[in-house]
Amino acid sequence: MASSSSSFLLVAVALAALFAVGSCGTELTLTIGKDSSSTKLSLITNIAISEVSVKPKGATDFSDDLKESPANTFTLDSKEPIKGPISFRFAAKAGGYRVVDDVIPANFKAGAVYKTGEQV
Repeated sequence: MASSSSSFLLVAVALAALFAVGSCGTELTLTIGKDSSSTKLSLITNIAISEVSVKPKGATDFSDDLKESPANTFTLDSKEPIKGPISFRFAAKAGGYRVVDDVIPANFKAGAVYKTGEQV
């Protein structure tokens, strides 16, 4: 009986460990593309996401989905200067939308990397 209790406990611990490892995601980071300027924002993500949109300071709603090209690179072209801080919205592969408010500061610079705090 002790043997079956030990086996059961071992299986339970192994399953708990697998669940813990499997539920950990990767933190989504945003890198400002080197081609970004006051009227162009190029965002490079470290993981695959979709339906990306942004809301610059003063905007009442999020932009239409940004164009993705190449993979994991999303671009906003604007006739007016893009004002920060900028909020970021995306569709998670697991379903649903996530919003990260003011993740990109007003003084964003090409090459800068910003952590979103979102595990995907």
